[in-house]
Amino acid sequence: MNDHDPNTTARQRWMGVLARAGQALDSHEAALKDSAYQLIRAPEVGMTLVRGRMGGTGSAFNLGEMTVTRCVVRLADGRTGYSYLAGRDKRRAELAALADAHLQGSDQARWLSDLIEPLARQQREQRLARAARTATTQVEFFTLVRGED
Repeated sequence: MNDHDPNTTARQRWMGVLARAGQALDSHEAALKDSAYQLIRAPEVGMTLVRGRMGGTGSAFNLGEMTVTRCVVRLADGRTGYSYLAGRDKRRAELAALADAHLQGSDQARWLSDLIEPLARQQREQRLARAARTATTQVEFFTLVRGED
């Protein structure tokens, strides 16, 4: 698959939304678990290396490690869902993997409108509110230039 495949781009978007969903997935648990499925890789906690770049553009360096939880499920019809979440939340990793599997089916439009879009909107609002709170504490520096006689 190339990087501009619309299916890949859409899946990357919804997997990102699911990875950041946290508690918001809880209210969808019954719907997500309504179909028969099996755990291909039960939710498990591990570590991953986090890399950074000085100034966002410089050479990459190893920043440290962080905890992640991953899960792989397969629905009865064969669709496979994956999830990787920051932290140690096995239940939500399973829910995110189920959502990924459901989103690959014929009901994709319904799952997008009922699950992904509301979550994405909520995450966007939280991000904007956080940015607004941070902006109120921002300090702007300026330099006074002295005239030389």
